[in-house]
Formats: sequence, C-alpha cells, structure tokens
Amino acid sequence: MKSKNLSNKILRSVQSKGFKYIELPSVIETNHIVQRSGESFRKFIFSFTDQTGNELCLRPDLTIASCLRYLENNLKGKEKIFYSGQAYRKSQNKKDSIIRNQVGFEIIGSKDEKNDDKEIINTSLKSLKNLKYSTGTLTIGNVEIFNLLISKLDIPTRWKLRLTRHFWREDYFSDLLKRLETNSDVDPTIVEVDKRRYLKMLKDNQSSIVAGRTLKEILERFDKKIKDPRRASKGSNTSKIIKEFLKIKCPINKAAKELNKFFKKHKINLFVDQKYFPVSKNKISKLNVVFSSAFGRQLEYYTGIVFKIDIKLKSKTINCCNGGRYDKLISDLGSKKQTPAVGAAFNLNYQS
Repeated sequence: MKSKNLSNKILRSVQSKGFKYIELPSVIETNHIVQRSGESFRKFIFSFTDQTGNELCLRPDLTIASCLRYLENNLKGKEKIFYSGQAYRKSQNKKDSIIRNQVGFEIIGSKDEKNDDKEIINTSLKSLKNLKYSTGTLTIGNVEIFNLLISKLDIPTRWKLRLTRHFWREDYFSDLLKRLETNSDVDPTIVEVDKRRYLKMLKDNQSSIVAGRTLKEILERFDKKIKDPRRASKGSNTSKIIKEFLKIKCPINKAAKELNKFFKKHKINLFVDQKYFPVSKNKISKLNVVFSSAFGRQLEYYTGIVFKIDIKLKSKTINCCNGGRYDKLISDLGSKKQTPAVGAAFNLNYQS
C-alpha cells in the first residue's frame, strides 16, 4: 500500500512537468535483450516460447520496453513520456527482489540535450520531495568523458573499443586493465599458432563463414592486429592513467577543475567546461551533490550523463532513483539512425 501511494504521488509530480503517461508491454522479444547484452544475460531473464516458436521474455527493464515502443511505432520527434510498472530480473544477489516496482520518465527524440538532461534531473528532484528522508547524495557521472579519454590514449584501436565496450562490467574491466599493464594476454605460442592459421586461411575460400564472419573479415582483423601491436610499456602507463581517472571524485562545482587538472597532468588534449554539467550547486535541499568519474557502470546502454540519488532513511541508505542518457539504445534495438534519449526511474521496492 505504501508503494502504491508513493507511486501515485511521484506520477502526479512527473505529470505536472508536462510528461504524458503511456502503457508499456509486459512481454518483449528475447532477442532484443540477448543481442544487446549477450548470451550471458539470458540467465537473468524470465523467458518462454510462444505458440509460434518465438522466444519472449518478461521485460527486465522498463527503459528498453519504452525505446522499443518508440521504434516499433515508428515515432518521430520529441516525446516526453512517463510510466509505471514492474520489471522482472534475476540478480546475483539472492536478497534482491526479482520484481522491481518503478516509476520512469523519459525525453526521447529531442536534440536539446543539455536542457533535457537538466529537466530529467529537476523532475527527479521534484519527485523526491514526496519521500521522507533525512539526508542524501546526488551522484553525477558522465560516460562520454570516459569514452573521450579512451579515444585520446596511445593504445591500439581494438583496445579502445574493448575498454569502452566493457566499461560497465566492472570485474571484467579490471581484468582488462591487468592484461593491458602486464601484457599477459600475449602468449608467444598462441601467436605462432595464429600465424600458421593465418597463412593457411589465406589459401581458403575468402567468402566461407566461420563463427558468423567471413574468412576475409577474420583475416582483415588479424592483419590490423599485426600492424597495430600493443607495447607492454605503454599498456602499463595507460592502465595507470585510467585507474587514476576513475578515482576522481569531488563536489560537483569542482568537477571541471579536477578533470582539467588531470588532463593537463597527463598531456591529454581535452578540456571540460563547468557548464557541461547539468548541476552546479554542491547542495540541493537535503542532498549533497558530487561528481564521480567511476559512476555510470551499472547499465551498459548509458552514453552521456548518468546520475543516482541515495537517501538516508532511518538508519539505512537507500538508492531511490537512477537515470542517464542513452542515445544509442534505440539504434542498438534496430533503428537505422541514432535517437537522443534521456530518462530516470524511481525504485519503489523499499516501500513495498
């Protein structure tokens, strides 16, 4: 009952900001999830096969369901929408509920990105007034800054792609950094075997398919790897730079200063203006506002600004709201062009 009352209050707050309520499908095609997140994600979803043989699943994420709606209905232009409902996902933490009650709101198809980011955060802050809490923290990160940093580093292109692709997978990302700094992934024996395979494959039919790729594609990739080798000394230095970057955490009004100091120290041709951030005050109501360069790794589809709101409720710290920008999600789901999108969702489970 508490959850329903809170949900209604948040829904009214969001609606007052000009968002339109929509209904989302509870079931979506499994391939939309697996193609994006990989086969390993299958163990976290509830899937089944319908009477025609199509594999479906209960929606594990309301944002994906919303973006699929935008795509499948061939919608164009700006939409300000909100919704409520349940997402169904298993967790590695057995204490987590498999049913996640949420209220979400999004701005899709608008090119006014900076103002949209601010509006989503401001809508979150207005909705937060419906919750009773003593203190809290608004943490802001930006995946785009991380990606820009990686693009400037002196490492092979394949490693840049690898690091940006797996930034959200913290454990695997840490393993990648270890491999980068130690050169542990380069086994001379395997290299020699690969060379022999390469020479043999050159004589084979180049249009033959192996593991979903043509021999020509495989050989081109191997050729790039040979021409763009990774040197252990540079890998070690790059790993140190990335680790140092991910330790940057400060009040939001010092974010640009700290980032630019870091870029200057490592002679990286990047500069960030404080206006780049949607919030400039270190304190908003009962919330401390901080920037964290490492934040934004809980979902793979974030591409820009990311944020979360944690509040102190009695003796517990509760994560009540998460949001961010995901400009590539709709194109990842099948659109021929990229569609700007930003949104947030309130977690109502702790009120159930």
